[in-house]
Amino acid sequence: MRANLSWWTCRRDSAGVGLLRKFDLIVIGSGSGLDVAVAAAEAGMRVALAEKGPLGGTCLNRGCIPSKMLIHSADILEELKGAKRFGVDVKSYTVDYASIVDRVVSYVDGESKSIEESLSSSENPVLYKGLCRFTGIKQVNVQGETITAEKILIAAGSRPKIPSIKGLRESGFITSDEALRLRTLPDSLTIVGGGYIAAELAHFFSSMGSEVTIIHRNDLLLNNEDQDISSSFTKIASERFRLFLSSEPVSVERTHQGYRVLVRNLKTGMTEDVRSSQLLVATGRAPNTDLLDVGKTGVTLDERGYIKVDEYLETNVPGIFALGDVIGRYQFKHAANLEAEYALRNILEPERKEKVDYSAMPHGIFTSPQIASVGSTEQHLRSLGVEYIVAKWRYIDSGMGKAIEDHEGFVKFLFERDTMKILGCHIMGSDATTLIHEVIVAMKGGGTAFSILDSVHIHPALSEVVQRAASNFHLHR
Repeated sequence: MRANLSWWTCRRDSAGVGLLRKFDLIVIGSGSGLDVAVAAAEAGMRVALAEKGPLGGTCLNRGCIPSKMLIHSADILEELKGAKRFGVDVKSYTVDYASIVDRVVSYVDGESKSIEESLSSSENPVLYKGLCRFTGIKQVNVQGETITAEKILIAAGSRPKIPSIKGLRESGFITSDEALRLRTLPDSLTIVGGGYIAAELAHFFSSMGSEVTIIHRNDLLLNNEDQDISSSFTKIASERFRLFLSSEPVSVERTHQGYRVLVRNLKTGMTEDVRSSQLLVATGRAPNTDLLDVGKTGVTLDERGYIKVDEYLETNVPGIFALGDVIGRYQFKHAANLEAEYALRNILEPERKEKVDYSAMPHGIFTSPQIASVGSTEQHLRSLGVEYIVAKWRYIDSGMGKAIEDHEGFVKFLFERDTMKILGCHIMGSDATTLIHEVIVAMKGGGTAFSILDSVHIHPALSEVVQRAASNFHLHR
């Protein structure tokens, strides 16, 4: 490597042998951690960046980007299939599934390779490609070399969580990692899990032509969403997929025809065989802390294996910070990007540290229909004993909602009773992930219902449904 000799220290590593290469900052993970590494280097710090997988992190390689590119193809197919209700008769079309996947893989791999090539020729930050482990206090071994720094940022992300099911691990199942690169479209697909990853992939594969079955432990899909969203989405999904709700897989068997999953209903105890040509496990995410041996550097984990950090993203070990999926707060790329801004500031200026402001943190689910949410759910407010006001409006009762024939969509507001402050907003329907941003901006400024009501909305743009929802309130105690 090309760094000058002043980057080395004569202090031996924890094993008592070899020299340590000393940096000002070590960043583990090249997702949002990459932004911190590059910015810190530009600020004059000597930075090492360690990454075991493709450059760009989960979002670029195994998450947001490839999934949304695939889902866009699914959305186009839905438009084609529904075109007749608008007087457009699409006589015929073909789906080139392999081409759809190749487009995504080519783009993602190209972007990742470009990042790696740029970093490989960089003297600062210095790229270490490979799995790294802590070997002592603020000591990291990667590529057979031990490096150290007074400040370390752990942004190592997460991976699919695999449940304990008899026969599962030896069955050859896939997770979202493999599903986003699956070269052959399965005739039938069983999905274990009912969260947002399961919902998005069910939408994609069903649109492509797969028969989809979902097995979920809860009564409702997307059960972490507001009750009206999860209830409405489950009803829609039941008309599109085969659902086994309040159910769990007991065992998995690989057969010549595909997969056999024995499913037990948690309420009745009855079992049923579910057969499909492919099996996808989408039961959540697990932090990558176990791969890093973080205990050897003294960092404390919670009972689920996530790194404990304070309001400044600093761990119990001064100088070691963490962000993103590995801390388990908000497992969204936009949340990790926000945390990266604070982590950089707090690393560069420790005497002027700032607490992370998570207010009005939104999220979106790119299924069909789209779902977007910000703030509290109704069930959460009830659990707190908060007096709140509900305000709702259906898409179909607005001009553009009728134009696009969206009969399922709605906007739901939750307001504080006395002040009309916006406590939450939940949208299901066309362009939900775009419409929510008006509410995010209002909430970030401490807005009330009148922040929405007093703003002039273009008629008959779809955003009118947000304004109309804000006006249609009634008291809930």
